[in-house]
Amino acid sequence: MLSLRLARGAHPLVLLRRLLVALAAAGVGFLLLCSLGYAVAHPKATHESLVRLLWCAAPLAAVVQFALAVARNDPATRPRDGLDAIGLGPVRLSVLAATSTAISCSLGSAAALLVYLELRGDLGATPLSGAASGLLDGRAALPWGAALTLLGLLPALSAGACAIALRPRKERAGRAPGASEATAGEEAAPAAARAPRPSYAGLPWGVSIIACGLALEAYVGHGPAPAPNSLLALPGQNSGASPGLLGGWLLASLGLVLAGPGLTHWCGVLLSAGRPGAMRLLAGRMLQDTATRIGRPLGVLCAVASGALAAVELYGAAWERSGPRPFGPLTGLGAAVVMACVTATAITAALDARQLRSDTTAALDRLGVPASLLRGAAAVRSLVLLAVLAPLTWVIAELTALPLSR
Repeated sequence: MLSLRLARGAHPLVLLRRLLVALAAAGVGFLLLCSLGYAVAHPKATHESLVRLLWCAAPLAAVVQFALAVARNDPATRPRDGLDAIGLGPVRLSVLAATSTAISCSLGSAAALLVYLELRGDLGATPLSGAASGLLDGRAALPWGAALTLLGLLPALSAGACAIALRPRKERAGRAPGASEATAGEEAAPAAARAPRPSYAGLPWGVSIIACGLALEAYVGHGPAPAPNSLLALPGQNSGASPGLLGGWLLASLGLVLAGPGLTHWCGVLLSAGRPGAMRLLAGRMLQDTATRIGRPLGVLCAVASGALAAVELYGAAWERSGPRPFGPLTGLGAAVVMACVTATAITAALDARQLRSDTTAALDRLGVPASLLRGAAAVRSLVLLAVLAPLTWVIAELTALPLSR
């Protein structure tokens, strides 16, 4: 009830974010139901049914990440003065955020179920009833237990991720009973002495993992292809895909995610190098301050974009009339959900970083700094990130697609 009351009084932008979460959850729920319908209609095609279900993991993970970003940036779940007095401490607020996220995802899953049943022809209430009965295997009865289990997977994962990520973290303080004075002195060191992990600490690991993934793909790409009915068969290929190829691609994507904060930090360092002017210095310092917050979503966006470019490079002939067509409507829906979620997550992180800089922006405004300077600094930051990350994404996509195009 409290979640619904907070939703009624929320800002329109917050409501728009929750609506986007519900729409993304509806897309994932529709894909899961399509996989279930194919498995029921083709009981002997176990491998193909399992592959379809596994390919739903990418949209599922993207929606969970987006829901977590929206919950983290929700003003209603942030600690405020006086909330502890009515029993809304940090733990209760994290539970409230998880509950709100579960409600949004559940509404999206319910909408997906209605649309799926209507397109299959099970409801028969609108002119669209049965419009996609052949594509959605409408001739097979849908098991309600399995359908509700799959639809409840996304709300449960999203709520669990919010509860874990937003839980309050306490620093160890004081000393244990029976500890010596020297040990107590070490444990009672001020929190300022514990330097936080720098944002560029993951850059060497990210580069190393990218190199390992590309090397694994290059090594395995020369080996014999598995059987056509392999579990990890790629759509649009006659032969199966080696697990090493997919493992190398996943390693390269993970490396991009880990290297995102470090790349963002060093972009800020590059802007601040030499004798920068006020605009370059302001843009560089802001990039360095927000590298951890916006770098990880940018890394995920670059990883997804590199995978999309590699898929276009591999299946370029799919757009020809005489060639194969691996990109069906359901594949397009899954790709659209992933791209929309990672893009929205990156935009949400950028807006959150802007909100956290509101005090700094207000101080600069009181000092007489013109608004055009702040807008110019934002434009410089965007251009530098685009100039660094776009070529890197393209190069990794080309190197990833090279062993797969044999």
